[in-house]
Amino acid sequence: MTVVYVDSPLPDDERRRRLYAGDLFVHGPTPNSLALAAFAREMAEFAFAPHFPPDAQHHLGATGYVEVLAGLKPAFINHPRSKDLVRGVLADLGLDPAHSYFDVPRLRTMTSDYLNAGLTLQFAAHRDTWFAAPMCQLNFWLPVYEVAEANVMAFHPRYFDAGVRNSSRDYDYAEWVANGRVAAARQVEVETRKQPRLEEELDTVPDLRVITPPGGVLIFSGAQLHSTVPNTSGRTRFSIDFRVVDRRDVERGRGARNVDSECTGTTLGDFRSAADLSPLPADLVAAHTRRTAEPMPLSPS
Repeated sequence: MTVVYVDSPLPDDERRRRLYAGDLFVHGPTPNSLALAAFAREMAEFAFAPHFPPDAQHHLGATGYVEVLAGLKPAFINHPRSKDLVRGVLADLGLDPAHSYFDVPRLRTMTSDYLNAGLTLQFAAHRDTWFAAPMCQLNFWLPVYEVAEANVMAFHPRYFDAGVRNSSRDYDYAEWVANGRVAAARQVEVETRKQPRLEEELDTVPDLRVITPPGGVLIFSGAQLHSTVPNTSGRTRFSIDFRVVDRRDVERGRGARNVDSECTGTTLGDFRSAADLSPLPADLVAAHTRRTAEPMPLSPS
């Protein structure tokens, strides 16, 4: 059973425990999440001017569209205000900055029946843990403009506790940082980078989709199997996501159960303290850099 909590007053320790068990939490817009969405709109509208960003795909050729994103996305990621607003969102939602570490906020764009590679890649069903995310990672997601059921994410909660066959065994995070990530802007119409993928057919219907207003925050475990809904809305979906870990959970090995992730390396070196932007201790990151612990055995197909 998957429970969706809306504006829950549960303290963060209990919220994390339930997220690790597969539940979802939805919070209405907070002062800082609204400001973060507004900041992303400001940057996007400047970059795509004179076109309204959700409609710009209908006015630009593929190469021109990707060129805009190639400037916009890193500018948003690396802007100090983006990080400051993320820290504010965490405070709004009751996370303790002394123990909370986050990675950079990413501006995502999912075009409608247009591009699907590199900076506009629409992910098939996957878990973030296949991509070297720690089992205690929590994902924070919020829309920048209005979204609908035809352009959000879909969750497949029946597989939260059930392993599925995938190619994460071939994924090395250090190699991705060195080669795969930097090649994103060169992937315009065809995605050629090697990333973890499903190796079996899944029954993904029915699925679970969450609609929030701009600035509303959805939180879910990095171990949730989820996918990008094929965008048939006619408009590009703009959203922001960032990931969070609690240092105490990293140190004590708390988190969701690993059912099928076999990747090498860890993303923990990317996380920074919500208190002072310092990284996690190098020895703690190194302890998680070895090959992911063996997952639970898969049941026969």
